[in-house]
Amino acid sequence: MTHPRNPPASAAPEPDVARAAPPAERASERRDSPAVDDADRSPDADRSPDADTDDRSARATAEEMTVRPLRDRRYVVETDGGTYVVALDAGTCTCPDHAIRGSRCKHLRRVAIEVTAGSVPAPDERVGACAVCGAETFVPLDDPGAHLCARHDFEPGDVVRDRETDERVVVVAVTTERADAYRTEEDRTVDEYATNAAYGAHEPVVEAVYADAVRPGRGVADCERYAFPASRLVRPRRE
Repeated sequence: MTHPRNPPASAAPEPDVARAAPPAERASERRDSPAVDDADRSPDADRSPDADTDDRSARATAEEMTVRPLRDRRYVVETDGGTYVVALDAGTCTCPDHAIRGSRCKHLRRVAIEVTAGSVPAPDERVGACAVCGAETFVPLDDPGAHLCARHDFEPGDVVRDRETDERVVVVAVTTERADAYRTEEDRTVDEYATNAAYGAHEPVVEAVYADAVRPGRGVADCERYAFPASRLVRPRRE
């Protein structure tokens, strides 16, 4: 029977067999079609993106992996399944999961986890050594200066003790310039002063003012700065 809005033309074309089949038969054909056979479906076909994300995160944490930083801001990730190169800041990895699916793979996630935990340096850092104790520390990638580990580092505003005078000083700045390179207003390097002979010429210079010079109406910025090799300054003794 023809729909009232579509009166038949002078010669109607032969109906397509599949389109003309009764609904029950077409449904049967779809069920029998290999394209939708449940037996041929991928085991991950019904997985949600959230499930894939959770799975990759769990594997990134649990699986055995070795992460090593390279000198070009990238990382080598070694696993039982292969060795891959991760560029964390670009969000790329050479593994098939990322190359084929474009996913944030378990190797990318593992590198991010280890950077956050402080196990490996960030992309803009490199492994260095503390100029005072030699302990491994992470330093800016392109900064060749002298650096300190967390144990020996200072922050501006810290009140510390000068070993030579036993006086308190207020830290103004921590430089990365070595004591044998930093020059004072007298045009002498910090390590040339006799009072600094016991401290390393390779140590970074810390700028500070004596605490007694700071008083009402005369702040740190108004006081004369002095330059010290880092190890000449120590945390105050605990009472």
